[in-house]
Amino acid sequence: MSVGTSEAVLQVLSGAVSRPLRGNLYLTSSDLRFPSKFHIKSGKRRASKHMQFFKHSSTVKSQCQIGSYWNKGLGGGFYGKAAVDRLMLLSCKCQQAESASEITADQKNGAWFVDSAKTLNLNGTVDMPNILEFEDLQQAKEEGLTSNGATDSETTNFRKVSVDPIEDEAWNLLRDSVVYYCGCPVGTIAANDPTSSNMLNYDQVFIRDFIPSGIAFLLKGEYDIVRNFILHTLQLQSWEKTMDCYSPGQGLMPASFKVRTVPLDDDESATEEVLDPDFGEAAIGRVAPVDSGLWWIILLRAYGKCSGDLSVQERIDVQTGIKMILRLCLADGFDMFPTLLVTDGSCMIDRRMGIHGHPLEIQALFYSALLCAREMLAPDDGSNDLIRALNNRLVALSFHIREYYWLDLRKLNEIYRYKTEEYSYDAVNKFNIYPDQIPPWLVEWVPNKGGYLIGNLQPAHMDFRFFSLGNLWSVVSGLATRDQSHAILDLIEAKWADLVADMPLKISYPALEGQEWQIITGSDPKNTPWSYHNAGSWPTLLWQFTVACIKMNRPEMAAKAIEVAEKRLSRDKWPEYYDTKKGKFIGKQSRLFQTWSIAGYLVAKLLLANPTAADCLITDEDSELVNAFSCMISANPRRKRGKKNLKQPYLV
Repeated sequence: MSVGTSEAVLQVLSGAVSRPLRGNLYLTSSDLRFPSKFHIKSGKRRASKHMQFFKHSSTVKSQCQIGSYWNKGLGGGFYGKAAVDRLMLLSCKCQQAESASEITADQKNGAWFVDSAKTLNLNGTVDMPNILEFEDLQQAKEEGLTSNGATDSETTNFRKVSVDPIEDEAWNLLRDSVVYYCGCPVGTIAANDPTSSNMLNYDQVFIRDFIPSGIAFLLKGEYDIVRNFILHTLQLQSWEKTMDCYSPGQGLMPASFKVRTVPLDDDESATEEVLDPDFGEAAIGRVAPVDSGLWWIILLRAYGKCSGDLSVQERIDVQTGIKMILRLCLADGFDMFPTLLVTDGSCMIDRRMGIHGHPLEIQALFYSALLCAREMLAPDDGSNDLIRALNNRLVALSFHIREYYWLDLRKLNEIYRYKTEEYSYDAVNKFNIYPDQIPPWLVEWVPNKGGYLIGNLQPAHMDFRFFSLGNLWSVVSGLATRDQSHAILDLIEAKWADLVADMPLKISYPALEGQEWQIITGSDPKNTPWSYHNAGSWPTLLWQFTVACIKMNRPEMAAKAIEVAEKRLSRDKWPEYYDTKKGKFIGKQSRLFQTWSIAGYLVAKLLLANPTAADCLITDEDSELVNAFSCMISANPRRKRGKKNLKQPYLV
């Protein structure tokens, strides 16, 4: 490599490259741009708020494609008809550089930057014979090689339609929902309902909605779409986000994004594709999506586990993205609890439903993301303090949830006998919970065998509703103990008629009704009793339920739920949710052909067929966490105040 090229590479590594440099998609740092064929411009929206866009220029009209794709050729396919050579070349060389076992993590990045510099012909000093030509790719394609080292015939056999017509239909619908940006798949739209005239934001790619789609593609061995999604959403993380002159903290991931085709400023005959993210500024209720970054970390780990490609999580920009999310979540505040404090509507339940405070769903995802991030973070001087804070939070969070959120008959009886207004460090009723808060339905509903984690805990308030996603992901992530995890599944089994009934799975139970519904939801016409987030039945929860059942070695429960869902999902055109106590009716405002209903079903089927694949989603406590937790139990948690022992491995 010549001196000129070396200097250019050093400039890239040091972040000193000027803005006009256009680099590879898989070289994404905040100062790099796409290759010339897919170059990107930074710009500002013409409206009052400023926003940066990915831009793809074209001299002819460029369309955001939504539709089926197939794995073809080197790199696994997914590319447009005319734009495969450059991006495929760079992706191929990136994988070659990062897959070399003898190169360390830092050397991998360096080697890849060198390859990219050669490809980009920086300073005009690289000899063309050293660059892999598109004809070579075509030859490799003709020889039948794929990105996973399999032949075309093997890939074709792997992708043959199954004998199950419902699964075939689901896969066709899922592929029809794929969104393309610059010829590459970057996600799936929320719903592809041809009967709906008003799409609202259902034609966007939502972070949380794509998770089951991404898992389905990973389990099928189709990795490129997930890799593209991870890297593109990472780029959006640093975009300017403002609402009424206020910007949230760095590290916030968007709730969704949309691929738009807009005319060029200086040429009306030409268009360009832009990625337009929504961080909550346009969302109903204007709520920032707290769960997006947590799901992103979980999917990043799953991608590495399934594909074996750890080069993505080892990249400098990806490591930086993980750290930004962690710093945002671990920032000091006024709260006395280790749980995350959030507003109403900041997760899957994205409307006012009385979950503001410390909802279980956020805490379970938070715990899972912390474990995944700790597994992926590269040890260096800059991350040592972050890892220490992460470990401290894991111990405190697990203790808090297991000790104070758990509810079974024994705990319910204890709350029933609580004394109130206790002022002391040794108080039993720490949160001053009034026994009269216990709702009448709960006493008869909790079975003799089984229990669950309550929905929320704040001073003088316990939300006794059962929230499915929070409980299921507490099982998957290991936030719940093994005994608690079995007890959660025992409760679901005992209350099958309430939580599963005619369509799995209730998002919450029971519904808010009457004056309680009016006060808590603000008389929300979409969240009427036994509808939508107010105890509606959501088929997408099948996949989380299946992972939890597989982890606890109870797959027969998942198989039973899938059998119930299969009777109606295809016939009902894959609705978003179902209404009524038993889930008999398609939701009154439910979108049809909802993508995560389709993907959730597929993931559940794939995992039941291959239970070991669930390991990419399951996290278990390590010995250090278990020991630290045991020490907290044995040492009175109401310990005397004093200076912290700096020699302790965990500070709580």
